[in-house]
Amino acid sequence: MQVTIREVAKAAGVSPSTVSRALAPDGTVSAVTRERVQAAADRLGYQPNRAARGLITGRTGHLGVIVPDLLNPFFADICKGVQARARGLGHAVFVSDAERDEGLELDAIRTMASEVDGIVLCAPHLSSEELRSLDQITQRPIVLLHRKEPGFASVTADMVEGMTDALTHLHALGHRRIAYVGGPRSTWTAQERAAGIEAVADSGKVEIVRVGSVAPHFDGGITGAADVVLASGASAVVAFNDIVAFGLISRFTARGVRVPEEMSVVGCDDIALAGMAAPPLTTVGVPKAHAARAAVDLLFRILGTPSEAGAQPPQRVLPTHLVVRGSTAAIEPR
Repeated sequence: MQVTIREVAKAAGVSPSTVSRALAPDGTVSAVTRERVQAAADRLGYQPNRAARGLITGRTGHLGVIVPDLLNPFFADICKGVQARARGLGHAVFVSDAERDEGLELDAIRTMASEVDGIVLCAPHLSSEELRSLDQITQRPIVLLHRKEPGFASVTADMVEGMTDALTHLHALGHRRIAYVGGPRSTWTAQERAAGIEAVADSGKVEIVRVGSVAPHFDGGITGAADVVLASGASAVVAFNDIVAFGLISRFTARGVRVPEEMSVVGCDDIALAGMAAPPLTTVGVPKAHAARAAVDLLFRILGTPSEAGAQPPQRVLPTHLVVRGSTAAIEPR
């Protein structure tokens, strides 16, 4: 027979209502009481009835996460991080791939609105105006991940710092003419990474060759961009993300250009494949798991303590770190 909440209450020496609060992610009980109730529940094998709890609390026990592209390992890692943190807080996760389409993002939000307690919206392509209109679609809290917007709680990485570190590293290796292959201009992430590049360019330490914007895929590095980099006379290149960097390296290799002996390459994101590439990719590491956890924690913070009218939602900025591997080296005369 299924263990009831009353049996857990009796074993823990508390009331059934205290058990409910202790087992809720944002329940208002002391740490000692929570541990005693959790121990009793674990000992008895108690499993909360989500449907019954939802009728009482108005909560679904689910979170939503919407990403722009599940084919990109970066966003797959984000989903795993959100799921791990949510599971630890007693919630299941619904995942939606918006396929870099604003319409699909809005559809996903509408669909999830009545099914989840809150949504982590990762690197959305929606405009600022569309984001501000979301309160007409859902009253559920939304936390932005890798996008900052006034009026929204958010978690972002300091990409200005990250790109500065990448260019400083290349400068230390003797590179003075460095190409930058950017991502889709309309996205917040591409704009932030470009801002980091421009900050260093303004210092006058290096000359930046702006190759333009490419699709954030492997083909984005192969189609045209690599040839432009080679024709520019640059001795190093920074790519919008690791996938684009892989495409650049593939094209350089096909053209007989050795990496890193004749061309140094830096990516962004530090996806798992970056360390497995040949050569292993130097990249700006973005704290994916940390960011995912922080986004879920912000969501539960909002669920537990709704913001006062007029209060600015919390916005966290996490540090990046440069991971130096085998795709960068000191400049060699051609």
